[in-house]
Amino acid sequence: MAISYDSVDDLHEFSTKRKIKFPLLSDKDSKVIREFGVLNDDASGRQAGIPHPGTFVVGPSGKVHATLLGSVRRRHSVEDLLKAVKKYDADAKK
Repeated sequence: MAISYDSVDDLHEFSTKRKIKFPLLSDKDSKVIREFGVLNDDASGRQAGIPHPGTFVVGPSGKVHATLLGSVRRRHSVEDLLKAVKKYDADAKK
């Protein structure tokens, strides 16, 4: 899934136009974005409230198990995600 500060209507239009098959969640006031600590504080004007682009692996308890920050142009592979989770798990055991 992906999360954005865009409205539900905007996300629906975007996902339909781009044929996106995964859920896009609206976080209008960037509350969840702030709670996950990924708010892009450098963004201003129309972009104020956007998260840093990245991928976050969240476990069933709601705890973040891995964070991979990147860019809007590069998406992380499954291999990248698995490596990040293994690293997180190893670091958590220390």
